[in-house]
Amino acid sequence: MRHYLILILCFQFGILFSQEETLEEAANDAKRFVATGNDVLVKEGNFPKAEGEYRKAIAKNPVDPTAKYNLANAYYNSEKYDEATIRYTEASKVTTASKAEKHKAFHNQGNTYMEQKKYKEAVEAYKNALRNNPKDDETRYNLALAKKMLEQQEQQNDQDQDNKDQNKDNKDQNEDNKDKKEGDDKEDKKGEDGENKEDQKDKGDKDEDQKNEGDKEKDEDGKPKDDQKDKGEEEKDKGKPENQKPQQVQGQLSPQQVKSLLEAMNNEEKKVQDKMNAKKVKGAKTRTEKDW
Repeated sequence: MRHYLILILCFQFGILFSQEETLEEAANDAKRFVATGNDVLVKEGNFPKAEGEYRKAIAKNPVDPTAKYNLANAYYNSEKYDEATIRYTEASKVTTASKAEKHKAFHNQGNTYMEQKKYKEAVEAYKNALRNNPKDDETRYNLALAKKMLEQQEQQNDQDQDNKDQNKDNKDQNEDNKDKKEGDDKEDKKGEDGENKEDQKDKGDKDEDQKNEGDKEKDEDGKPKDDQKDKGEEEKDKGKPENQKPQQVQGQLSPQQVKSLLEAMNNEEKKVQDKMNAKKVKGAKTRTEKDW
């Protein structure tokens, strides 16, 4: 029984030793990949090759923040800020990372956000960096700068929004004025059309009145209608019996009475004239012819 226990213990120790050796070899391999990547990047400036070496190191030892941090720096220097931010975040979350390593990751992450003008995110990154190293003056300065830039950005955004709202209000006002002007123009045009129609109507009425006046003054033969009417009335009266003729107005002589009165006056005047002529004949002297 003791022999079995000894064998089991020896087997477990062998497995543990083998695992420790494997982890150590992986860590060593990761360090070599990181060194190669740094060397290629610095000496040759070959970013694609350096990126490959860093990725190999991360695959060999995922818990080591060094490869992730160096890869993030490579992205940052190549202005690939989105990828750099991701790798800095990964480096800061590694449990084995020291406060110094986390401080560097957060500090550089803040720089990445500053390049992207994401000042609010930069402020938070610098704060996290100071939590891991409160004595870093560079991080403190960057934090103050990020706060100032954030304030200016917010003021600019507010001003842009105010300008946008003002432009919208002006646009709405212009549209309202345009609609009002178009409405006024339509009303003016409608009024002008109404006045023109009224003028035309007045002119037509005037022409009609003139036409009626002309028709009143003349008949079909060109003679005045009033004369025709009087003549017609006289003819009409002649054809009527005496009892159907218009009654005489009181105080006015009838035509027959006027005729009789004129005849009486003429007779009196004739009698007077005859008397005067007789007197002249009676008193006149007889003339004789003279003998020579």
